Amino acid sequence: MAKIYFCLHGHFYQPPRENPWTNQIEREESASPFPNWNERIYQECYKPNTEAVIINEKGEVVRTINNFEYISFNFGPTLFEWIRKEHPETFEKILNADKISCEKFNGKGNAIAQVYNHIIMPLATDRDKLTQIRWGKEYFKYFFKRDSEGIWLSETAVNYSTIDILIKENIKFIILDPLQALRYRKAGDSQWIDVSDGSINTKVCYRYYSKSFPEKYISIFFYDSNISKNISFGDLAYSSERILGAIKSASDQIADEIQLINVSVDGETFGHHKKFTERALAYLLTELLSQNDINIINYSKYLELYPPVYEVELKAGTNDEGTSWSCAHGVERWKNDCGCVTGGMPGWNQKWRSPLRDALNSLRDKLTVIFELEGRKFLKNVWNARDDYIKLMIDNSKENIESFFAIHGLRKLDESEIQKCSQLLEMEKYSQFMFTSCGWFFADIGGLEARKILEYSKRALEFAENISDIDLHSEFLEKLEMAKSNLEEFRNAKEIFLNLKRER
Repeated sequence: MAKIYFCLHGHFYQPPRENPWTNQIEREESASPFPNWNERIYQECYKPNTEAVIINEKGEVVRTINNFEYISFNFGPTLFEWIRKEHPETFEKILNADKISCEKFNGKGNAIAQVYNHIIMPLATDRDKLTQIRWGKEYFKYFFKRDSEGIWLSETAVNYSTIDILIKENIKFIILDPLQALRYRKAGDSQWIDVSDGSINTKVCYRYYSKSFPEKYISIFFYDSNISKNISFGDLAYSSERILGAIKSASDQIADEIQLINVSVDGETFGHHKKFTERALAYLLTELLSQNDINIINYSKYLELYPPVYEVELKAGTNDEGTSWSCAHGVERWKNDCGCVTGGMPGWNQKWRSPLRDALNSLRDKLTVIFELEGRKFLKNVWNARDDYIKLMIDNSKENIESFFAIHGLRKLDESEIQKCSQLLEMEKYSQFMFTSCGWFFADIGGLEARKILEYSKRALEFAENISDIDLHSEFLEKLEMAKSNLEEFRNAKEIFLNLKRER
């Protein structure tokens, strides 16, 4: 009889919402009655999932479950940092859930890292890819007190160059959509089997061998698309019995083999998108699965127990830019008017996406020049310092600042030199934040998410102006003017940018 494992991965993430001048989240009326969307989703999802109730037939609470003890999960660091500051008790409950899973699985915890601020990795420079991975890994290690074996890629967007850097950074596994696979074969076989239609067997793990370093590889889990989509977009999440039925239907209970039924969804599905479904999840995880001889596991433990015996190749995407789980056109959603859109009105277009990315790419390159020219006056290696800056982003105490510059300074720096370096590093931080994927995801450049990335670009520009006399504004504004809004009130990205206020 088959041995069936179940792993549900929750990707918990919200875009950074803080005003870059005040570092505070302003009131967002659309989140009413809560002051902002982070707080609303916290009350509907993050907190309830640490204390999900199981109720008997009389409506009485019989148990309270921390779902994070039973699911694989990642938290976007920018969101997790907000929870740490605003709701430390819940933050600790999530960390403790991972500790409990480590004890259960002999050191293989449920939590995994995420690339830091949710940029689309295939569209980033290799240097930025590296920083995103290193910031994500270090943030994870600081709070979870262990290294993360896997990492969540924003929108599961991946291409060959991204994987090569993940391998170099010792990432052992990633999670992808089955439609991102091209073909597979059993190790040692010469014949490849085409699965470009999404038909890859998701009940086993695969190895992807680097094209640049053929002896190196990363493991890939492809999630069950049918169950995942029915939980996310159907009504499956409301019934633990129906989720159980879907798991059974997906497995071959007669075959004498190991099978992993793995599901991947936005974590906000449970409680925010679908009210009170954290309760159905809790009952499934703590009652129904064990009653039906289905074993809960996480990806790290499964990988330890059952190393892959199959190889896989991935779709290259247009111009080798890769693929993702939320764009049928690869990663075009974050650079072109590809037809993928959330929200909006009939007749709207997203032609603004391309000039917006072009403007930010051009700005990033100019900021890089300033960073290197000015930074090398004070820092041994500017890029090592940027990668290590995550430590000050987490804790900028006087002691940490002194330690940081003792390590990275060319010499003992005085206060004015430390201040200048700090501005350079903040400039680079916001040059990362301005590529947060949500800025391109929705229908119009006048939306909250696009305006936030323009705020981050403006903050980065301000730091650059304080440091250098290089003119960055003129060309940047010309490029922004080409990004036209669908709404007359906004006109274009240039007008939105010029009307951004430093503090509100």
